[in-house]
Amino acid sequence: MKVLWAPWRIKYILQEKPQECIFCKYRDEVKRDEENLVVYRGKRVFAVLNLYPYNPGHLMIAPYRHVKSLTELDDDELLDLNRTLKLMIKAIDKAMKPDGYNIGINLGKVAGAGIEDHIHVHVVPRWLGDTNYMPVIADTKVIPEALKDTYQRIKRALEEVLKCEY
Repeated sequence: MKVLWAPWRIKYILQEKPQECIFCKYRDEVKRDEENLVVYRGKRVFAVLNLYPYNPGHLMIAPYRHVKSLTELDDDELLDLNRTLKLMIKAIDKAMKPDGYNIGINLGKVAGAGIEDHIHVHVVPRWLGDTNYMPVIADTKVIPEALKDTYQRIKRALEEVLKCEY
């Protein structure tokens, strides 16, 4: 059995959580998209880079509406979420050329949800060999690119993808 260790995320897990919903904050702060790392806004959902990424390009897609579960999303929200997922994969493929992806939704604290009251989909690009000895031996995760640089790279790729789509 292979185990994926992410010890650098303990900082996020142990920190005091803000009272406000981070996704609602990002939803409302439209003029601060770059600062908040929001890479895309659709009709009913948006995509934002994760501040505590497992890998470069790790982003989350969340509905504008503050809901806890997939069952609370209406059909239009579900469609926009899936279209945005497809769009983000195309943009990350273009920008970063990963070998694969981990894509998932953690429903509830016991399932690993760090933010359990506002549903979101994790999109984690993966590369062969992207796990190594550093987290285990040195308690350090190497993210080889600054978040702002990743943001700019994905935004540029997204603009190119959108030109081709529409």
